[in-house]
Amino acid sequence: MIPGWLCSRRAGSLFLLVVIGLSTIMYSGPAQSETCSLPSQHIGVTFPIEQIEAHWACRLQPIISHYTTANKLGPLRTPLPEAVYLYFLDHPPMAAALVNRLGIAPYKSEMRGAGRFWGNDGEGTSGIVELVYQDRTSRVYYLEGSHDSRFLPRITGKAVVLLRMNPVKGSNGVEAMDSTLVSYSRLDNRLLSGIVSLLRPLAGNAETRKLAKGVDTVNRLSQVMRQQPDRVVSEATKSPGLSFDEVAFLKHALENLSHSSGATQSRTTSP
Repeated sequence: MIPGWLCSRRAGSLFLLVVIGLSTIMYSGPAQSETCSLPSQHIGVTFPIEQIEAHWACRLQPIISHYTTANKLGPLRTPLPEAVYLYFLDHPPMAAALVNRLGIAPYKSEMRGAGRFWGNDGEGTSGIVELVYQDRTSRVYYLEGSHDSRFLPRITGKAVVLLRMNPVKGSNGVEAMDSTLVSYSRLDNRLLSGIVSLLRPLAGNAETRKLAKGVDTVNRLSQVMRQQPDRVVSEATKSPGLSFDEVAFLKHALENLSHSSGATQSRTTSP
């Protein structure tokens, strides 16, 4: 969540005074309006914001209205069928366990209630993620997290991530999902938030790279599932193994992926 380049930036006293003044102006208004209305358009992408419950709208509005950074990523294609993609999305600890055991990324995740889970990216950033809204094509998440580094004290912040999904078929006939993410983040520290706001292009690039890494991790998992299904099952059943239902779904998904990959290869190599 917090760009690493911030650690190496030095600001003069005059610059800090300007930032303090700007950040004071930025946050001197009310935290939220009485209606807590949210726009449906976010960086060119439409989301069903009107479906979000009123109490959630009031929690999201300050972040979206007074963001430190705002970014859009995608559409990016993940070579997984819709059912498998959505299952991983709904079972973060399972997905994190697989990418960790397969050596793809050091992610960790634990459920903390219905639609609520803790996550750690293995690079100093961790926090709680809550599902605010979902339907077949859209998800809205609220995040509260922190970042620890060797050069700065713990930095905390909040974020809103909006996800738009669309099932597609590639030119080779393989089922896949196109995903577009829009994220808004706001640091709790007003001074740091002001500094990052003045340097938004750099901060935005750093946050985009972090989001892109998450998408790339899922893509790498999908490749291993297609190319090494036995290894995936072996890692999934090692102690402590995944739940019975998760292993059953995974085996079924791997079987279908293997069949689709074989059929595609046959069509590709046929005269």
